Amino acid sequence: MKEQQHALEHVQADFRWGPYGICVFRFHLAAFPPGKIDRFHKHTEEYEFHFVPRGSGMVILEDTPCHVGEGMMYVTAPGVMHYQEADDKDGMDELCLRIRIVRIDDGEPAESWGAASEWREAEACVRQLGLIPRRPSHDRFKAMECFLAAYRAWYENQPGLLTVIRQCIIQILLRTTRAYFPEPEHMQLPSRDINRYRCRIAEQFIKDNYQEPLTLEAVAEVIHISPRQLQRIMKSQIGSTFSDYIESIRLDHVCRELAESRNTIDQVAVRNGFSSANYLHRVFKKKLGITPQQYRSRSCPGS
Repeated sequence: MKEQQHALEHVQADFRWGPYGICVFRFHLAAFPPGKIDRFHKHTEEYEFHFVPRGSGMVILEDTPCHVGEGMMYVTAPGVMHYQEADDKDGMDELCLRIRIVRIDDGEPAESWGAASEWREAEACVRQLGLIPRRPSHDRFKAMECFLAAYRAWYENQPGLLTVIRQCIIQILLRTTRAYFPEPEHMQLPSRDINRYRCRIAEQFIKDNYQEPLTLEAVAEVIHISPRQLQRIMKSQIGSTFSDYIESIRLDHVCRELAESRNTIDQVAVRNGFSSANYLHRVFKKKLGITPQQYRSRSCPGS
């Protein structure tokens, strides 16, 4: 990230999470040379998450001075005065995420699959953010690794860049609050619920990026699990392998385009994630029992 410290701020990463709108103002790496001082300041409406990947220094939160060093973090809530000073010898690097959290829906969550769970997770996290004490903590759940994951997605121009970055921001929020408020054992989600959530994220990611050359490994990396684990979760949750699921999503779009457009079969294939018309022909015939051209003729007589 040192090469492009502010790269992530050029990505429009605002998004909705449950009943909240998340507006991103800062998402960068800052280098404090030895003795550098950032004098007292505050943010009227934003939360700011600070992580120290290297070096050490001191912060003052309101009127409480605290030491910070490598592997530590602290959070400043809206209106909290804070001061930062890098060590005189080593200096200090800081990963910073500054966001505004706006309630955009005061109603009840829809009872669709997963919507209510996400709503409750977002509300619980935001509620805990408001209770975080004004002191540093150790980054026990490796929230700062999410900065690198987001930067890597930008640098490599990974498929579904916005989805990856937004998931990284959510993980920063969740992992930060966990460090201050470890969940009681009885509050932990059963493994089947975790797997259902992971499967839903994978399904949505595939639906958002079906036109890209997706692989099992790439989607598994987005969810921070192994390819084998993702394959097993999809099989148990939706009864389908990764390749079968992505082919079904692509074929749905192919059928719609064959019926509604005059694009050539080659164009339809490439536009919907198939490497060639020949490959689309084989998959289409295997799954539907007819060729793409036969489907178009039946859907649009006279075409």
